[in-house]
Amino acid sequence: MKTRTLIITCEHGGNAIPRPYRDLFKGRRNLLDSHSGYDLGALAMARRMAKRFGAPLFAATRSRLLVDLNRSIGHPNLFSTITRTLAATEKEDILRKYYTPHRDPIQKSVSESICSGRAVLHIAVHSFTPVLMGRSRNMDVGLLYDPARHGERGFCRTWKREIQARSPECSVRCNAPYKGVSDGLATFFRNLFTRDYMGIELELNQYHYQQGPAAWGRLGGMVLDGLEAALMNLDIN
Repeated sequence: MKTRTLIITCEHGGNAIPRPYRDLFKGRRNLLDSHSGYDLGALAMARRMAKRFGAPLFAATRSRLLVDLNRSIGHPNLFSTITRTLAATEKEDILRKYYTPHRDPIQKSVSESICSGRAVLHIAVHSFTPVLMGRSRNMDVGLLYDPARHGERGFCRTWKREIQARSPECSVRCNAPYKGVSDGLATFFRNLFTRDYMGIELELNQYHYQQGPAAWGRLGGMVLDGLEAALMNLDIN
């Protein structure tokens, strides 16, 4: 078994808007503070995970309404409806200043680990709204992966089993509330690194965050305890 490198990322950790673009967001405080602006609770959970496992954390705190760091260049939702109509030169400047400084160091870290003979497990920490367009999303935890990659599939099934063994009341679903193969940072890296890379997107229900720090902390404890157990038997190939 190869030595494993664990890398934690958080693409939607905050809702800050850089000073040059604040005029675009005047009167939009409620939007910035909503899930449209960032993933509530995700950064705190990513920091907790990184601390527990001694893993590097690559986190962004600028709002995805400026540019979505979890979308590939050319994706229709890379820019929000607020920034989509900016001049091409302005959008290129946003990409240069805020997009590539997040993604490039992660890619470099993954590449260096693989080139040195280590396998990489990348966990991208996100959160989701309990209700979207009138539809309830009842799971507590979502684990997103590519079903065609047996390592990712097996690891997520193990992680799910370990969470529920400790907390039977916790609802964990695989590839929900989103598909694991949809456009995202992990999907992008899977196309770059066909071997020795596993990319998992962790999705946590914001309902628990809305219930307060104790509830969010309990959910995090369940997830991290399950992850610790799953990591003990992880085989990347």
